[in-house]
Amino acid sequence: MTAVLEQPPHPAGVRATARIVAEADGHGGTRLPVLDGEGPLAPRRTRPSGPGARVTMVGAMTAPLGGDRLRVETEVRAGARLDVDAAAATVSLPGVTGAPAGYDVRLTVGPGAELRWLPEPLIAAAGSDLVLTTEAELAADARLVLREEQVLGRAGEAPGRLVTRLSVRRRGRPLLDQELAFGPGVPGWSGPAVLAGYAAVGQLLLAGPEFADGAGEAYSLPAAAGEGEAVVTPLAGPAVLVTAVAPDALRLRRLLDQGWARLAR
Repeated sequence: MTAVLEQPPHPAGVRATARIVAEADGHGGTRLPVLDGEGPLAPRRTRPSGPGARVTMVGAMTAPLGGDRLRVETEVRAGARLDVDAAAATVSLPGVTGAPAGYDVRLTVGPGAELRWLPEPLIAAAGSDLVLTTEAELAADARLVLREEQVLGRAGEAPGRLVTRLSVRRRGRPLLDQELAFGPGVPGWSGPAVLAGYAAVGQLLLAGPEFADGAGEAYSLPAAAGEGEAVVTPLAGPAVLVTAVAPDALRLRRLLDQGWARLAR
């Protein structure tokens, strides 16, 4: 664990913000009055697989590089439903100056609204240095499905440095607040207390009124030897958190999907 420090702007980096606003259209659907992106952040409306709207984040240029400051702001207003995914994984890369990059995600889900935030994995390439912060604010009866996956290094290379902070509030009260750090300069990150030698880590948060406060007990998901490990933890909120570690992104996704399938029964 390590403190997330506010990083000063760096003149060599890109500054870019994407904004997404979803609202009910009054006819059982969802419209997108705001869908805007800058630089490497290009949100595109795509065909949904169910009710509501869907937005896919498309990388318009290589990012984040060292020194970049990226921000995504998403608001789902009362009664709307929105799915946000990505066209490809995000790769954190070193910049020319060695300055760290920052990537901020801000999610707001209003009364009776639902957001499924399902990006592709974030890969911390060798030499990179990224601080990723995700903050979500939920109304009392809002629903959120949030998946985060991080891979430490590309195939055959050492990892970059990655600090992640996930903070979720419901009705203005803390639901989940956790911070993790991996890579060069972080003591013990690959040891048994953190990743235990695995290269991929992720979590799946499901929050909504269907999950009773404090219901059930934590339990592990079955996995073959060497395929990874995962645990399902009920949270007071109401919400449930699936946390997993695995050798690679593919096996990590399998574990998180397994947990999701169990919780969706």
